[in-house]
Amino acid sequence: MSQFGAPRGRTCSRSPRSRTLRSVATLTSAVLAVTVLAGCSSGDDTGEAPAAAQDNAPAKRDAVADGGTLRWAVDALPTTLNSFQADADGTTARIAGAVLPSLYTIDQRGRPQLNPDYLESAQVVETEPKQVVLYKLNQQAVWSDGREIGAPDFVAQWRALSGRDTAYWTARNSGYERIEKIEKGKNDLEVRVTFSRPYADWQSLFTPLYPKQVMGSPNSFNDGARTTLKATAGPFLLKSIDRKSGDVTLARNPRWWGQSAKLDSLVLKAVPRADRAAALAAGKLDLAEIDRSTAERISLALRDARAGRNGAQAALAHGPGSAITSSKALKSWALANGSDEEKAEEVQAARQKNQKAVAQYASEQDALAGFVVRKSLEPAYTQLSLNGESGALADERVRRAVARAINRQELAESVLKPLGLPASPPGSHLALAGQAAYADSSDALGDQDTKEARALLADAGWVPGGAVRKPAGAKDGAEAGSEAEKAKTEKAKTEKAEQEKKDKKADGSATDAKKTDGSTDAKKKADTASDEGLYIVGDDKPGDPRALPAPVIGAAGPENGTGILAPAPAAARQSAALLARAEALDTGAGSGARVAHSVTKPDRGVAGAYAPLGTAAPVTAPQAARALGKDGKELSLRFVLPSGPGSESLRAVGDRIVRMLDAVGIRTQVTKVSDDSFFKDHVAAGDYDLALYSWPASAFPATDARPIFAKPEPASDGSLLVEQNYSRVGTDRIDQLFDQAAGTLDEEESRELVRQADARIWAAAGSIPLYQRPQLVAAKAEIVNAGAWGLAGPRYQDIGFKKPESSKGAERNR
Repeated sequence: MSQFGAPRGRTCSRSPRSRTLRSVATLTSAVLAVTVLAGCSSGDDTGEAPAAAQDNAPAKRDAVADGGTLRWAVDALPTTLNSFQADADGTTARIAGAVLPSLYTIDQRGRPQLNPDYLESAQVVETEPKQVVLYKLNQQAVWSDGREIGAPDFVAQWRALSGRDTAYWTARNSGYERIEKIEKGKNDLEVRVTFSRPYADWQSLFTPLYPKQVMGSPNSFNDGARTTLKATAGPFLLKSIDRKSGDVTLARNPRWWGQSAKLDSLVLKAVPRADRAAALAAGKLDLAEIDRSTAERISLALRDARAGRNGAQAALAHGPGSAITSSKALKSWALANGSDEEKAEEVQAARQKNQKAVAQYASEQDALAGFVVRKSLEPAYTQLSLNGESGALADERVRRAVARAINRQELAESVLKPLGLPASPPGSHLALAGQAAYADSSDALGDQDTKEARALLADAGWVPGGAVRKPAGAKDGAEAGSEAEKAKTEKAKTEKAEQEKKDKKADGSATDAKKTDGSTDAKKKADTASDEGLYIVGDDKPGDPRALPAPVIGAAGPENGTGILAPAPAAARQSAALLARAEALDTGAGSGARVAHSVTKPDRGVAGAYAPLGTAAPVTAPQAARALGKDGKELSLRFVLPSGPGSESLRAVGDRIVRMLDAVGIRTQVTKVSDDSFFKDHVAAGDYDLALYSWPASAFPATDARPIFAKPEPASDGSLLVEQNYSRVGTDRIDQLFDQAAGTLDEEESRELVRQADARIWAAAGSIPLYQRPQLVAAKAEIVNAGAWGLAGPRYQDIGFKKPESSKGAERNR
């Protein structure tokens, strides 16, 4: 799983210290994440399976050798060991998972399971007048200093994370603020937790559980736990952190009461992703998450080894030497040995550099043949975020048009199919396939449909040619013309009035009057533009757009919509229908009021630039390829992407999205920024229109996903408090559904409310899930119970090296 960093941006704080509820973006892969808290199993085994199975070389414990050291790559050394601080990252989470209590673990379907190493049971024992949860602890569970795990540790963590004492610099307190009191039960092994109001996600609390020595005072919480832990209680101990070498060493815990760790030690080594192929080949790593290019190199190395080719042959086949043809080699030799000494020196240096590259590649390929690539789908999805705070995307019709222009299936296949992974786009923002809360609610927005996308844009007033003419008058594309046209029209009216006055004063016979009338008609015809054969720039047919009837919404309206310049009634109906689809899942409100609210004022077309009678219509680009505009402005969106070496796949997806949007007339300005700046200065700061980044799945979406989709609130200084809702799109109803889901103790009701919230998130079109992220892990072939875990978390004590085939007998199951 990717490792995650956490900037301290002003994005969500409702208190000075609570800046973010989730760890924020890995800059090399543009991922946002938080450690997925494990929870209590519902016991519900129904529902669909995960999109991809685990690939971690599972082995029974008696087939795993005792001893050894495994070197596992991480992105960076942890800046803190306290998972509840804002700058906690993926390395923090990995250490916590190995050395601290996790009351619940995540299974391969992404569902929480009670951890018997720490709990005998945990259940709601009272609901009236207050919710009470009774934890019965494993009687063997002790901290590394010999003290029993008990109520004092629960109390200390609650007080630190409740938010009541601002001296604690906490990143999140979700759930802990609902606790009213904690007390010891019948004995020291029972802990009773009483809640002030119902909390569905109570199982998410106290994981990881820190000792009271860490949580007991602000100083130890804020500073003491950044570099060391005074006590631990996992299969491993924190032995050392060497910041010079970049190593964190975890050693087997001699006090561990569960099944003993198979490894003697686990070393977490800080190695940037761009350097991991070289580190693996140099024998510095045994296990590492890798990018697609490194995975391809390992696959080539294995293929070459099976074919009997060594690294030198491989370098000539597909490495740095593959571009050297016989003619190029001969020319290079001639230049290197020619009479032009300056040129010869330059070519000789280039030849030496190339020879070194070939030799290095050959050596690395020989070494990489000892690894395998294990692959699954990560518990996170990549999304396209649409910043709805201002500009064109503040209009939900434009956001929906962007969504309807994008072929999510094509994007998923472009990323996952080459890796041999399932390529079905996620149907939910709040859960992944296999999890209990998962349901495909994407119908609330609809699939890719170019015609609907164009209709939505036209309904919002974005039309071909709108960037070069500014409508005057009514909004929503009402008829308008240039100031010159208005002046010409007024002049014609004045001249007509003056002529009529002259006609009234004139004397003459009936014949003369008839001649006068004829003369007047001729003059009027000469002075007034005829609609016959009129061509309107941007329109695809002659005629007067003002003659078109006003669109009718409802049963009397046309079934298939109208042209681009007269936005389709279907587009207006769709605006209402999208919410109606979401509300079909929502038992809390009807759709009638929403439909009435969503119907927009009929658009009667946009006036264009008039060409003289008889002028041939210019040859225009296809309607889909023509840029759209409104009020003299072009529809152009700023698409921000990271430029780092680990983001190639993300940028390739961005290129495809640009082409899809271009096909419906939406232009994009792609801005590539440094990895360090991408999230902090652009996504979190709201300085973008479109951006690609990822969110993790959670076992508790009612709690963990709420800040991601919460309706932004204005701050006293005029800024916007967005929590983690970086699209700045939200509604009161979505917030209500999250609150209701978190406040019911009926598990199925809670899941249904989460699904209703997800349908409305789809309809709001602030973020579009594109694909579940691939998880690629390089592992030595003999490593077992480690690799691509998929939705599950690792079981650290089972990781190890497979016993040699020659080993006889079986060790006892430790």
